Amino acid sequence: MKPQLPYSCFLFHFFLLCTTASENEAQSPGGTIVFSTLGRSDYAWDIFTLPTSDPPNPSNEHRITDGVSVNFNGHFPSASPSSILPLLHNRSLIQTPSPQAPPALQLIYVTERNGMSNIYYDAIYYGESRSTRSRSALETPVRVQTPLLALEESKNRVSMKDRPSLSGENLIYVSTHEDPGEPRASWAAVYSTHLGTGLTRRLTPHGIADFSPAVSPSGVWTAVASYGAKGWDGEVEELSTDIYVFLTHDESHRVKVVEHGGWPCWVDDSTLYFHRKSEDQWMSVYKATFPEDKPVSTDSVTIQRVTPPGLHAFTPATSPGNPNFIAIATRRHSSSFRHIELFDTVKNEFIELTRHVSPTTHHLNPFISPDSARVGYHKCRGENNGGKTPQLLLENVQSPVPNLSLFRVDGSFPTFSPAGDRIAYVNFPGIYVVNRNGSNLRLVFPLNAFAVAWDPVRKGILYTSGGPEFSSESTKVDIVAIDVDNVDLSNYKRLSIDGKNNAFPSPSPDGKRIVFRSGRTGYKNLYIMDAIEGETSGLQRLTDGPWTDTMCNWSPDGDWIAFASDRHSPGSGSFELYLIHPNGTGLRRLISSGSSGRTNHPSFSPDGKSIVFTTDYGGISAEPISNPHHFGPYGEIYMIKLDGSDLKRLTHNSYEDGTPSWAPLHINPVDVEWRKRTKCAFEDCHWLNKMPGIGSMVGPSGLARPQCGA
Repeated sequence: MKPQLPYSCFLFHFFLLCTTASENEAQSPGGTIVFSTLGRSDYAWDIFTLPTSDPPNPSNEHRITDGVSVNFNGHFPSASPSSILPLLHNRSLIQTPSPQAPPALQLIYVTERNGMSNIYYDAIYYGESRSTRSRSALETPVRVQTPLLALEESKNRVSMKDRPSLSGENLIYVSTHEDPGEPRASWAAVYSTHLGTGLTRRLTPHGIADFSPAVSPSGVWTAVASYGAKGWDGEVEELSTDIYVFLTHDESHRVKVVEHGGWPCWVDDSTLYFHRKSEDQWMSVYKATFPEDKPVSTDSVTIQRVTPPGLHAFTPATSPGNPNFIAIATRRHSSSFRHIELFDTVKNEFIELTRHVSPTTHHLNPFISPDSARVGYHKCRGENNGGKTPQLLLENVQSPVPNLSLFRVDGSFPTFSPAGDRIAYVNFPGIYVVNRNGSNLRLVFPLNAFAVAWDPVRKGILYTSGGPEFSSESTKVDIVAIDVDNVDLSNYKRLSIDGKNNAFPSPSPDGKRIVFRSGRTGYKNLYIMDAIEGETSGLQRLTDGPWTDTMCNWSPDGDWIAFASDRHSPGSGSFELYLIHPNGTGLRRLISSGSSGRTNHPSFSPDGKSIVFTTDYGGISAEPISNPHHFGPYGEIYMIKLDGSDLKRLTHNSYEDGTPSWAPLHINPVDVEWRKRTKCAFEDCHWLNKMPGIGSMVGPSGLARPQCGA
């Protein structure tokens, strides 16, 4: 038992705590940070369902979720609403159905709304006189909708949530709210929250990352995909995870049951399915059967491949006690889209579902109802499915820092003009400028470009790198200055003259000089030139060495230039952040990104005391195959003070967040819509385009581009 502090001592400690908190809030840089997320603006996901026994067609596919939010990764609970609803801590959104209401269609799922991730419960009651197979049944349902983690929401605790399921009165799910304290260590861990009390317990051991939890039908066991103690090795496709099981109620008796596997799901307490890449390079579904007469281990568990070569099969779903079929997501060589199919485990036959309903749409992460009567999945709702969500120019993302707004921008390399009234961004190819309210969108540079920066003094002047991104030192890329207020698309001037991969321009605060990177010596180093005359008036070499210095940013007070570099391990692909004075003195490393880590795209705060950047410092948060394509599904936005202190994680998701910049003013955290429509054109994981022995398939809209343009 811990000793009790005297009340006066308690007050003294409380005063210190409050004082420290107030000082920390006062020292927070505030303002607004904008960043981009590859493909995210086109998701518009809702959860849909199809019956498993009827022939699939558009008339019997139902959208379950609200048609407004981004909703995904669902679970059909086996408990009845009468046993779930009384437990919910926050009942303010609940409409109690009438006693005569028919049975509800229930769903637990992840949702991204109000700028944050949460887990919601929906129960939909259809009119008694209407058929639940009729599309009209969804027009006027009575909907119970409430957050299951209301206490998390009320505390403004920012984290990613994933893979929810219900076990008795407890919600089991993944969250990223605890910092492991190690660089490149995932924050993803499995938690259990009692729905009635909100009491939350961590089920994952500290120092370990767990993904994709699945609770056995009895609720006794939970299975997860996990690295164990070995940690993340930087792999961003299948992941090198194993499958562990442990007791759900107290996380004890944790044991590895499968080497090399992910996305577990149970049929009964001794049988589970999972996916992994087979020796023939096809992603396939496997079955693990536990022994009855000896301890469970990787040596005693029987592993059997279920799906044959010739297609990628992954993210399996099961129904309790049903050994006859499973649901899987597939990528067939005859299709550029991910679809949901049933696999008859008795006849070893596939039954296609979603291809018959929407053949040119990606469908993700199936799940089956407890009675095996329906299969759920998520996809982009689109206008044909009652979609109501316009695309957002600025999407508010909940910030963990007081007075600091975070916005996801629909475009790469977003940056605000010095007056804060316009945003420039890249949409490969071309550079666009739009007013902050979403009006007056214009193409100002039609050629391929990346990394844009506004002149702080000359109004309407924008600097960029014109040419192909991710290229060698000798590739023709030049720094150009664009007059965005000149409607003539020949409104630009080339400032560099040798074309040897000159990129990432950043002007000095007086607008007289530009720092940029160049590969003119065979290595990418930093140089400074005149902002108006360009290289013709002379060149100052800032760094010199057989490594890559890149992604530079000049501080608002002119004293420092921040940049990313692999000088600590040239050619390794590992980048860390450095600072240097414009006269070449004072070189120092700002942050070490850990073994083989990546910290990129630094941008100074308006007061020059902090830097925002993108990094894999927080590891990876979910199995990448469960999402659309992200070149770097580890990318999160962080900030740090100039002295290397106060490192803070700002974003929490399993997407690729990148190219952040600090706006010159504070913008209220409210979404800004514009006239563009959601295209539902996001890409599937590119590595699933590789069909062993067949070749590569190209996605429906070509290959998407990564954001960093190194």
